[in-house]
Amino acid sequence: MYLKICLLAASVAVAGCRAQTNSPADRNTATNSTMNFPFHRTEAEWRKILTPEQYHVLREAGTEAAFTGKYWNTTDSGAYRCAACGAVLFTSGDKFESGCGWPSFSDLATKGVVVERTDDSLGMRRTEVLCANCGSHLGHVFDDGPAPTGLRYCINSASITLAGTNAPAKPSP
Repeated sequence: MYLKICLLAASVAVAGCRAQTNSPADRNTATNSTMNFPFHRTEAEWRKILTPEQYHVLREAGTEAAFTGKYWNTTDSGAYRCAACGAVLFTSGDKFESGCGWPSFSDLATKGVVVERTDDSLGMRRTEVLCANCGSHLGHVFDDGPAPTGLRYCINSASITLAGTNAPAKPSP
């Protein structure tokens, strides 16, 4: 009888708990609810247009493994756009090899194309970078980059696409 009561109590406790993730977006719900972005889609629409990896990175604040992303060692010229909404975020002229295993940029394509917020996940304080147009998670920014900015935008390859210098802007569906 005691075992049955313990099992019942455990099952009620588990059923009542919300699943916890390690997502910065999940932990920063107060910030998410107060942030307003011009480009909107439903989560069902995001899931339909993004690959599973892109959805995990962009919408769940996931991270791809170092040295595995499409653009970590790319030297092609062009503009790096948000993979979710097409906004131009970075240029190849500001891309540099930082040794971290993710694409690194020393500056933004244009001021204001990203939004920064505090990320206290993984037992450390970092600055998360979101697309200012759609709110998608891109990566983090650190203050150990090259001159003149001193910044290193460490960005997930899954969160960006590279368009050649003469490529037309990606239409917003």
